[in-house]
Amino acid sequence: MPGPPLPSTMSLPRPSRCYRCRSSSSPPPPPPPKQRAAESKRRPIRGARLLLTRRALAGAMVTVAAAGRARAAEEDGGEGVVGAFKSLFDPNEETKGGKVLPKAYLKAAREVVRTLRESLGEGDAAGDSASFRRGADSAKTSIREFIGGWRGQPAVAREESYVALEKAIKSLAEFYSKAGPFASLPGDVKNKILDDLNAAEAYL
Repeated sequence: MPGPPLPSTMSLPRPSRCYRCRSSSSPPPPPPPKQRAAESKRRPIRGARLLLTRRALAGAMVTVAAAGRARAAEEDGGEGVVGAFKSLFDPNEETKGGKVLPKAYLKAAREVVRTLRESLGEGDAAGDSASFRRGADSAKTSIREFIGGWRGQPAVAREESYVALEKAIKSLAEFYSKAGPFASLPGDVKNKILDDLNAAEAYL
């Protein structure tokens, strides 16, 4: 006995291949892992670009301000930024008398004048031995650095400031070598040293 008839294949519903026909209420499929990783990488890059933009803006403002200062200096007769860079990297410096000498020498010589003058003044001030020793130690250090760096150097050996400082240091050394390291300077020796310091300072 024949079985029941099979349903016709023409009557079965066909799956829809049109993706637009799908219901709009269904949520979109999640993006693949590679796409999610790419999107996560873009976020810090955008933040870095924003930071770079802010830095560039700040740098531009600094440049504009420097240009304004340079323009103002040029209006006042200065050399502006170019002159400032030349002065910064130039190893030489112009003295009060118009001579050009090494900056390092001028710095060392001025330090000798300052510390030695202060030590002589502290010895007269109030008889404070501790204060006098501190001033004397500072003077010894500056004199040692000056002699170690510039003694007999052809660039400065004939300069008036060098000759005057050499006289002051020689007078001080001769007195203490005879009277001892703890002796008090007499007025005539002290005045001679101060005169030499003043002469040296006039050429620095």
